[in-house]
Amino acid sequence: MSVAGKVVLITGAARGLGLAYAASLGQAGAHVVAGDIADCSAAVAAAGNDAISVTLDVADVASCEAMAALAMRRFGRIDALVNNAALYGSLRGGRFNQIPETDWDAAMAVNVKGIWNGCKAVVPGMRQSGGGSIVNIASLAATYGMPFALHYTTSKAAVIGLTRGLARELGRDFIRVNAVAPSAVMTEGTTEFLGDKLDRGLEVIRANQSIQRTLEPADLVGTIAWLVGDGSKFVTGQTIAVDGGTVML
Repeated sequence: MSVAGKVVLITGAARGLGLAYAASLGQAGAHVVAGDIADCSAAVAAAGNDAISVTLDVADVASCEAMAALAMRRFGRIDALVNNAALYGSLRGGRFNQIPETDWDAAMAVNVKGIWNGCKAVVPGMRQSGGGSIVNIASLAATYGMPFALHYTTSKAAVIGLTRGLARELGRDFIRVNAVAPSAVMTEGTTEFLGDKLDRGLEVIRANQSIQRTLEPADLVGTIAWLVGDGSKFVTGQTIAVDGGTVML
């Protein structure tokens, strides 16, 4: 079940969950390629083990392809992709008919098209390596049906559909595609998204959980490592809820 020696690309790695994934996987022996539109030096430092960073805009397929090409040049293979980059903290909630069209389009461009672009970029390298693992980050917003943020909720529901369809396409290449759907995690993004409603929002979320505490980044890293590693090599097309027992699929 080890990730030691695996080459893992992580998008949205500059902070929050992406940074936590980079740190945990790198410290477990993976070679991490950390990508973000922002500076990823913190992720590289936390990951160690020859980690490298790249400026990445997931909405641009050429940028995703450049990240994959860098991984192939540096490490000679691609074993896993964690599609973590998403618009979240910068989005503003509201009634569905009051969401600006520009915000809706931006959420779809990053949260959905960005995952599509990432998958397209890494699959050729994974095929050369004889297989691999793609882990897409969905959300409780999709599995539960979060209101007043329909752009975010819809984009994360699309991630689940993309995951299932792509898993069927890529199974013959021994490439697994799974999703993880976390509850609200204590990250900068959650703080920004909920704003002055943070305490009340987290209280409501906890009240719907079987395990009633707020999710921390450390609560997700084990699931990510399992999906990246060989312990899950016969698992594909699944959405794993890490939400304290809110939605039981």
